[in-house]
Amino acid sequence: MTLSEDLTWRGLIKDRTFSDVKWLDEPRKFYLGLDASSDSLVIGNLAVLMLARRLIEAGWQGILLAGGATSLIGDPGGKDQERDLKSEEEISHNIEGIKDEIEGILEGAPHELVNNLDWNADYKYLDFLRDIGKYYSMTELMQRDFVTERMGEGGSGISYAEFSYSLIQGYDFWHLFKNMGVVLQIGASDQWGNMLSGVPLVRKKEGQEVHAFSMPLVINKQTGRKFGKSEEGAIWLDPHKTSPFKFYQFWINTDDDGVEDYLKIYTLLNKEEIQNLIAEFKQNPQERKAQKVLAYEVTKIVHGEDMAKKQEKVTEAVFGGGLENLDEAEIATVREEFPNLTIPSGMPIIDILVSTGLAQSNSEARRLKESGAVYINNEKFTEDHIEASHFQNKRLLIRRGKAFKDSALIELQ
Repeated sequence: MTLSEDLTWRGLIKDRTFSDVKWLDEPRKFYLGLDASSDSLVIGNLAVLMLARRLIEAGWQGILLAGGATSLIGDPGGKDQERDLKSEEEISHNIEGIKDEIEGILEGAPHELVNNLDWNADYKYLDFLRDIGKYYSMTELMQRDFVTERMGEGGSGISYAEFSYSLIQGYDFWHLFKNMGVVLQIGASDQWGNMLSGVPLVRKKEGQEVHAFSMPLVINKQTGRKFGKSEEGAIWLDPHKTSPFKFYQFWINTDDDGVEDYLKIYTLLNKEEIQNLIAEFKQNPQERKAQKVLAYEVTKIVHGEDMAKKQEKVTEAVFGGGLENLDEAEIATVREEFPNLTIPSGMPIIDILVSTGLAQSNSEARRLKESGAVYINNEKFTEDHIEASHFQNKRLLIRRGKAFKDSALIELQ
């Protein structure tokens, strides 16, 4: 399968400046720009980084651009309010944070990381206006979606700084074309307006054709909203912001309607593997085989194979109610993710529910018990006390209701 056929099958081509997708089948050099407004990336960034990896593995040379300059201005795309400006020191710190994440995701896929502050920092304002600004029409710039939305009725307005963002991005493309031979920019579709800035600039200044293409934003088909948030907020790639366990759980809890799309976008599984998996999944959806493979594969890409295996084992133990085969490191993960309590044998179940926060009061705890909403090791529990015989290797998992997130680890003194 050619690159263009694979990207088309995966649904990864939305907007493009070239007429025939087969243009992608001749490897050249591309770039992907990444915002440095935070010291970690989220799974929206992961989607387009996986696109970059596919191009590199098909023979393209990849340039990953960290927006040290553009992040100082603030990308207006997809925002209905002006961003708060960040200091150069904060942006520099953020770039160091996302650099490690990029290297992990593109492991084994050769690429070069650059920072657009290196060629923007000392560019004199008048020179920029003459060399770059002269080539842009105000009529065209005013028609950009992010400008019309902010300038229209009820809009918050837009500063000259954010308005000028796309000129800097256009200059980046010209600079990379002139100095590194880059002929393609890729990104998500919410960046399309900015991505178009470089194509005409190179044509006007150099008389050469370069191109851009965007992938669609990933949408949760159940909610119709942008994919990538949990009850706790954004899903980060930094394990200190979103733990590997929570990261794995996010993927394993994805909806049935979208799981095939997520497998195509976020994993390196090929067409045959995904089609076979989805066929098996449709035969027996309650086993959630597709979600389990998705969770394992994405966690492996972001956090490494050893961590993916660990989260797979911990998840099976927690949701299967069997903690006896977990080692100390794996039990430590359970302690980090769930309330935990060490008790003597014979402690009342009411006291345990309140002490772990699974119930807010003794009366609520009694109602949970009497309604059959208390589970021990995945089995309904109706007794008044927890005894030593209920433990597996001195551990058990207590749960309130059907949701496994409402669980606590109990250990025997």
